[in-house]
Amino acid sequence: MIDLKTLEVFYWVVRLGGFGRAAEKLHTTQPAVSVRIRQLEERYDIQLFHRAAGQRPQLTPRGRELYAQAERMLELDRDIEAVLTSRFELRGLIRIGVSETVVRTWLADLLRDLYRHHPDLLLEVSVDISSTLRAGLLTGEIDLAILLGPLDLPRVREVPLCSYDLVWAAKPGLEVAADLAGLGTMPILTFARATRPTRMIADAFARAGLPAPRLYPNSSLAATVRMALDGIGVCIVPRVVIIEELARGTLSEVTAPFSVPPLDYIAAYVEAPHSAHLATVAAIAQACAGHKAGL
Repeated sequence: MIDLKTLEVFYWVVRLGGFGRAAEKLHTTQPAVSVRIRQLEERYDIQLFHRAAGQRPQLTPRGRELYAQAERMLELDRDIEAVLTSRFELRGLIRIGVSETVVRTWLADLLRDLYRHHPDLLLEVSVDISSTLRAGLLTGEIDLAILLGPLDLPRVREVPLCSYDLVWAAKPGLEVAADLAGLGTMPILTFARATRPTRMIADAFARAGLPAPRLYPNSSLAATVRMALDGIGVCIVPRVVIIEELARGTLSEVTAPFSVPPLDYIAAYVEAPHSAHLATVAAIAQACAGHKAGL
């Protein structure tokens, strides 16, 4: 009888598109994964993959049949585990990717709650922009991503978390142009170049037929706020990030010729066997985000 571990190895090779990625996901080595697959093929005298040098392994017809059954078996195993384990008994490693706005607002609350209620759970946290987190989620490098949504990807579960308004702000005394052409001549301190807000700012100038603005993209919100405090330019950041600076008067909100829609954050994970624990973490994240927003 085939064992569940071998089925799990086979499932992740197919799901992630390679032996190396499956090994990373399962915290083992690529040779160990290869041995599992080879032993399975030899035991039943079948070929599961078409193998070609330099190409991703492709499933044979028999491999496709086994993948469908493996998915069903692992889902059943997950359901049985859910019956036998309390939701307060999460354990093992979860790799969480988060946007910096969340780091500066309620990430500490999430980590504190997870530690309090799930002390056997190990967390590995990485901070990056949403496009990088999305890629990491799809390659299996991240188990759960807290990032800008929606993603609208197949088999990816999205849990809405919170929405943050963006505000234009500058050091008091810095003259900020009220028209688009004038705004484009001064440094605009904004998010990393690949992010949605920065793309929308650049698109606004392009649609108006104006030269590209003087964008100062930055992947660090802390650095962006610091440059704004130093009077280097006008910044666009989530209001929640500079509440204290606005209250103290070290930064002042300014009127810009156009606005950028709020940032909508979600928790996202790939729906797969053994993903019930990720749903629990996403639900805790939703509670932390709502509490921080006063909901």
